[in-house]
Amino acid sequence: MKRIVHVSITNPSEDSDLPYFKGKSVLERAVKNSGIPYAILRPTVLFGKEDILINNIAWILRCFPAFAVFGDGECKLQPIYVDDLAALAVDQGKKNDNAIIDAIGPETFTYRELVEAIGRAIGKTRPIIQVSPHFGYLIGRFVGLAVGDVVITREEIRGLMENRLCTESPPAGSTRLTAWMTGYADKLGRQYSSELARRHDRRSSYESLRTR
Repeated sequence: MKRIVHVSITNPSEDSDLPYFKGKSVLERAVKNSGIPYAILRPTVLFGKEDILINNIAWILRCFPAFAVFGDGECKLQPIYVDDLAALAVDQGKKNDNAIIDAIGPETFTYRELVEAIGRAIGKTRPIIQVSPHFGYLIGRFVGLAVGDVVITREEIRGLMENRLCTESPPAGSTRLTAWMTGYADKLGRQYSSELARRHDRRSSYESLRTR
């Protein structure tokens, strides 16, 4: 029997003026209306050896004397290990009942706590400063110009600060980010991971990551 396993995002909404969250909700509606059994997986932040966000936070901590968080840094994230998400997708592909699953990991961090945990893991604890979302965006633009990438967008900042990357659901993954970083800390953040470069040349981007 045919079955759709669709990867969405936590807290999508067609009423949102954030294009990513609105677009994901529109896609979910199309899946639901397809008449084909489906599983919709809603992950938040992914982590693993080829991720971008966790690696680049580590890179900033290695390269700069301080780290800026948006507002008070209390917005929350629930990272899930990419292999846990893949296993969940495979498992759901074998079933035939409709399901919507918040694909979150077993740990919940505030943004400040996430940065602190990464800093401890790589041995680069830094002072954390609070900045306005607008100023944080400008800092991201400056770093983006230096590395030739889009580090952060206004929409990503808003989605984070609106707590769209956390839910009250039970965890769907079992791998803890804090445990994973213990074994990967020496490599984490050694090089910047470019979102744009990966989109333009996925093979070379991933091969460079594997050589770290």
